[in-house]
Amino acid sequence: MMNSLIGALESGMIYALMALGVYITFRILDFPDLTVDGSFTTGGAIAAVMITGGVAPWIATIAAFGGGMVAGAITGLLHTKGRINGLLSGIVMMIALYSINMRIMGKPNVSLLGEKTLFSSVSELLLMPFIVIIVKLLLDLFFHTDLGLALRATGDNQRMIRSFGAHTDHTIILGLSLSNGLVALSGGLIAQSSGFADISSGIGMIVIGLASVIIGEAIFGARNVIFATLAVVLGAIVYRFIYALALRIEWIEQTDLKLITAVIVVAALVLPTMQRSRKAKSMAQKRSSEITTGTDHTSLGGEL
Repeated sequence: MMNSLIGALESGMIYALMALGVYITFRILDFPDLTVDGSFTTGGAIAAVMITGGVAPWIATIAAFGGGMVAGAITGLLHTKGRINGLLSGIVMMIALYSINMRIMGKPNVSLLGEKTLFSSVSELLLMPFIVIIVKLLLDLFFHTDLGLALRATGDNQRMIRSFGAHTDHTIILGLSLSNGLVALSGGLIAQSSGFADISSGIGMIVIGLASVIIGEAIFGARNVIFATLAVVLGAIVYRFIYALALRIEWIEQTDLKLITAVIVVAALVLPTMQRSRKAKSMAQKRSSEITTGTDHTSLGGEL
């Protein structure tokens, strides 16, 4: 049990990088980017091929981040310059990345067994908190710069930010590029952690990322960007803990994992909505009661 919880913590921190990427598009830009499913695999493919080719693991990891940024930038260009719907742009790029990833790997699966990776000399439990904290702090600093504020404003109100002279096309491309760079970085680290890169490893990543964001915000709140990025990181870890506990249920099989993910996402979406509705209903009943009580006092006063 303890081993599975430690494993969930380790993988949760790696997936937290992917969740931060999804947070940028989903919450900051309000952009439905499905490139994620392809760019996650791209990161793993680049890292695996470079490491097996004798390149230093840290260089391969940085290259994976760069590959994801290129994929995100192309999605942004399709949307801003090609005037293609945002959702469709992500779908088109995701489909294209399947073939590109196959070209990169040359086969559906690349093994890293026996190869030196980032985790060969340093445990994931020691290295990943350091990487996640550094990435989170850098994002927090970036979102408080003029460019970061313009990126945040683009998601809130594009027309308003254009009136202040900001070029929203550039901020959208930057946001998508940064988002998919983090997703690919996560993919590269997952490949090194699991010991292989697989062409199908990115399937469903957008759902996992959304689940992490929604769970984090529902449990820990998101008062500002600093707390929001922290909530996303913690949400990814909580998600992996739920995942690990679900796997220990005897009647759940390996083929049920995607269904578990879907259930977790639905629960994370529905429960906060139900809580808000219950709270609103309670407040309405309280106001109605106060109005009724006030009317009774008025009528009594009139009789006196």
